[in-house]
This record gives sequence, structure tokens and C-alpha cells, in this order.
Amino acid sequence: MTTVLLFLTGLLAGGFGALLGLGGGVIVIPVLTILFGLPIHTAIGVSLVGVIATSTGAAIVYVREGKANIKLGMTLELGTTVGAVAGAVVAGFVSARVLYFLFAGMVVYNAYTMYGREDKEGSREEDAAAEDDKMTVNKEGCGYTVKNIPLGISLSSLAGVMSGLLGVGGGLIKIPVMYLLMGVPLKAAAATSNFMIGVTASASAFIYYLNGNIDAVAAVPVALGVFGGAAIGTRVNERISTRALKKVFVFVFIYIAVQMLIKGFGG
Repeated sequence: MTTVLLFLTGLLAGGFGALLGLGGGVIVIPVLTILFGLPIHTAIGVSLVGVIATSTGAAIVYVREGKANIKLGMTLELGTTVGAVAGAVVAGFVSARVLYFLFAGMVVYNAYTMYGREDKEGSREEDAAAEDDKMTVNKEGCGYTVKNIPLGISLSSLAGVMSGLLGVGGGLIKIPVMYLLMGVPLKAAAATSNFMIGVTASASAFIYYLNGNIDAVAAVPVALGVFGGAAIGTRVNERISTRALKKVFVFVFIYIAVQMLIKGFGG
């Protein structure tokens, strides 16, 4: 039964992670710590394995369909990989209580940014089809102009640190950076983030493995579920309103933040 529940957890996390380019860690880690009672360092290690599976399952589809900007992803990965290793090393010296608080803060930030962009997204809903037309990446480049690349690399380093420290894919930072600062359409940013997070998570997961913080018994069913969920998420991507999905996530993230704060305070 536990194995089935872990698989279903991965399936849910992978589906939502693929839709929003988040890697699924924001769901996997709270579930593993709150419902399964795993130490947060172990939960983060398992989550990173799931992030790799998310990226593998989603990136295959996004790259084949030309939605992921491979050139941009490889460029930003220079920063995220270095940051991911640094974050994973630092995590080994940080107490569980601090990690709970950091994770709760990260989730609150994500809920706030999603809510803050809600009105803006609503006014641009009618432009979604036009954005989708601009997403295609081909040999000549993409249908949009990428700007602020040095700033994007710098902020991607921060995303890498967050990935290594908290077991998430870094999409919480990378997607807003690409979308708001670099001129990349939202769905193209999510697709590119999914392409990147596997490399980022692999760098972090190696450090967690060396520190003995990856539980294979939990990681295998979670990773399998995440892989399947990611494949499903990419298939329904075009049929789901991003705006509606963000509304659901705001409420889910607020609940998760409260639960992680309770854990942090020892409740």
C-alpha cells in the first residue's frame, strides 16, 4: 500500500510539475515529510530523483514538439548547475528546522507571485494563441527575442541553489525570470524549465547520494509515478487554462506552507 501511495504521489506531482515547469518537489517533499514521516533531508533527496524523472518525461515531448528553447536552456544551465552543487553542499550543514522554514517561505513566495500575476494574466488571456504561435523553436531560432541573458544566467544560479538546498527544480525562479525579464512566452518558459531541471537536479542528487540522503525504497515508486505524471501533464498542457491552474495552486501552496511551518515549529 505504501508503495502504491508513493507512486500516486509521484503521479500527481509529475502531472502538475510538467504543467507549470516546477519539477514536482513542492508536492513530493511535503507529502513525504508530513504523511510518510521521512526526514526532510531524505525527502529532498527523493524529490531530486523525482525532478530528474519529471524533466525526462516532459522534456522528451517538449523538445520533440519544438516548445523548449534548447539553446536558451543550455545557456542558463551554466548558472544553475554551479548553484545546484553549492546548494546541495550547504544543505548538509543546515538543520531540518531551518529547511522547513525555508521551504515554507519558498512556497509562500511562489503563491504570491502566482496571485500577483493573476490580473495581468487575465488581461492577456486573449493573447495566448498568439503566444503559442511564437513558441516554436527551429534551426533559425525562435519566434521571440530573448533578452537580458547575463541577468538570466545570474538569477539561474540562484535557482540552482534553491534546487540543491530544497529539492525543487528551480522553476519557481527560472520561469518568472524567463517570462518577466527575458521576454520568453509563459508556456515556452515552462517547457524550457522542464528541459533544464533534470540536469540541475542530477548535480544536486549526486551530492545527496554521497551523503546517504536518498532512500531508494521511496525514490523508485515516486520517480516512476513522476515520470508517468509528467508524460500525462505534457499531453493535456494545451487543454488546460494556465490561469485556472494557477488559482488551484495558490490554495494548495498556502496549505503546504502552513503544514511545513507547523513541522518547523515541531508540531
